[in-house]
Amino acid sequence: MKAVRIHAFGGPEVLMLEDVARPVPAPDEILVQVQASGVNPVDWVVREGGNDALRSFLTLPLTLGWDAAGIVAEVGSDVTTLQKGDAVYGVPNFPGDGSYAEYCTAKASQFARKPSSLSFVEAAGVPLAGLTAWTGLFGHGKLQPGQRVLIQGASGGVGGFAVQFAKAKGAYVIGTASAGNLGYLRELEADEVIDYRSQQLADVVRDVDVVLEASPLRDNAERLKAVAVLKDGGIFVSVNTDFPFDEEVLAALAQKHATGELAANQPRQDWLTEIAQLIDAGQVKVLISKVFSLAQVAEAHRESATWHVRGKLVLAVTKVDEPQ
Repeated sequence: MKAVRIHAFGGPEVLMLEDVARPVPAPDEILVQVQASGVNPVDWVVREGGNDALRSFLTLPLTLGWDAAGIVAEVGSDVTTLQKGDAVYGVPNFPGDGSYAEYCTAKASQFARKPSSLSFVEAAGVPLAGLTAWTGLFGHGKLQPGQRVLIQGASGGVGGFAVQFAKAKGAYVIGTASAGNLGYLRELEADEVIDYRSQQLADVVRDVDVVLEASPLRDNAERLKAVAVLKDGGIFVSVNTDFPFDEEVLAALAQKHATGELAANQPRQDWLTEIAQLIDAGQVKVLISKVFSLAQVAEAHRESATWHVRGKLVLAVTKVDEPQ
């Protein structure tokens, strides 16, 4: 089978399209014939050698990609929740057999039946960013209907899903973005939008139950501004797990009797199923920015690294993408 692998860490030039053996699923795993793979910032972070949170897990050579949509080709002997022929989406084993390939393996618990209203290309843009948003909002943030949530970086891949999930669950959503993306946040039905460059949080926001830091900005001084608008007893959640809270942020949280959480993605089948239901009910939209072939993977990485992508970048692994 064809797969994009790296044999050394570095720039886009280390991405190699190769012929490799098809992986074999373990008893608790499925083999997925990949129709499409999402492209995420973590992909090029790993390609460059990882960060402090990832580096110890990386062994070369490595097949990249942690967002897949495809068809179940085989099931392990212990798998009962999915069967051969199912159209699925989810997160491959990380790190391990990535989704920049014609086939990948994953624990069955990390995949679910894909939203029936989405094509494979659209579905491939959901799992990693969607689960990161869901984990942050509900797994760590414990967001409830009627609560106020501030989503920083609301126009990005994670942030865009977070806005829609929070709205679907009945929360009051405040989103920050650059001026050019405020209209997009209104399209996602955010209740309030803030231009993070021209507006000060303290002037326009107060009494927030949950803050979700979905922005790639790693700046504890900016975190202090968000902590200041939390309610007493609120929760500050960051998806930037490689960037811990410093002592000043921890002290500010303690003063507000607030909780600070670093939210690592949890690839859970039940959450993927619930996300699919929201998508099929029309409550969550999936925006695909651009589609590339496997051979164009270096171009996709360069585009992702600009941090100016609205929506998702996807690799079409097969030539035909038909809803199943």
